Amino acid sequence: MRLMRWCVIGGLFMFATAIWGQTVATNTAVYPTRALRMIMPFPPGGPTDILGRLLAQRLGEALGQNVMVDNRAGGGGAIGGVAAARSAPDGYTLFLGGITTLGSGPFIHKALPYDPLKDFHTVTQATLQPLLLTTHPSFPARSVKEYIAIAKKRPGEINYASSGPAGSGHLGGELFNYVMQIKLVHVPYKGAPPALQDLVAGQVQSMFGTMLATVPVVRNGKVRALAITGSKRSIALPDVPTFTEQGYPQYDASSWNGILVPAGTPRPIIDRLHTELVKIIRDPKVLERLINDGPIPVGNTPEEFTAFIKIEQAKWSKVIRMANIRIE
Repeated sequence: MRLMRWCVIGGLFMFATAIWGQTVATNTAVYPTRALRMIMPFPPGGPTDILGRLLAQRLGEALGQNVMVDNRAGGGGAIGGVAAARSAPDGYTLFLGGITTLGSGPFIHKALPYDPLKDFHTVTQATLQPLLLTTHPSFPARSVKEYIAIAKKRPGEINYASSGPAGSGHLGGELFNYVMQIKLVHVPYKGAPPALQDLVAGQVQSMFGTMLATVPVVRNGKVRALAITGSKRSIALPDVPTFTEQGYPQYDASSWNGILVPAGTPRPIIDRLHTELVKIIRDPKVLERLINDGPIPVGNTPEEFTAFIKIEQAKWSKVIRMANIRIE
């Protein structure tokens, strides 16, 4: 009897599994049948939001369904991360994560309510963005060497703005402090736009910011760009030398972002999203816009993006411990 009972239970389990598998296959075959949303962990108008809206528009066109951008700012990106992680794993919620939400988040929050690697499945990395060190035109430095010299003469007096605590600009500034053995003062803002506004107005002296956010105000002369990270100059600002060119190859920091979905999302849906997103990122028109604005398009595999996140976590966890950066 016991053997028969287990055979019946096993048969029912196999039947249920088969039905579930057929349902998933059917759902993914017609996916998508309704609008999608892309959770944006930052305010409207910032560099990540600009990129997200470009990707959302093009992805919507490719899938034949609207992709709505859902801004969930706050908590250094954690609010948006939680909302995305707790969403149904059905392919209708995308998350535009980046260095703050995926790379540094686990090390700056006392209790981050999601795990970047366990609660999400990567789809593809979208961009890699060099950082710019910029100053207000009234600041006397014209090069990195002059900037460092002023900072060493006036420890604790030179400040730099960033888009927020533990963002790429903040981390880049703290790494700069460590590598150059100086003491800059961090001034955090709620997003890149207000930080840039105060830099343009002269309320802060300098800023570490992404290319996508900073290029427009550099081009119109409202701020001065001293240097760019990365191995070569940017097409967006060809006259701005790299840190390496100026004798500081040991300083390397960048921002980045990519698309993820909640863990448990069926692999066929992930593959569909990956295929469409990589096509978009590598589209000549999108490439031209991204390159001209500063970001470097990527479009790698889910596995490559996951490996990249692990490398970034290892790097920035050391900087965070060194600078004692915490968000309660």
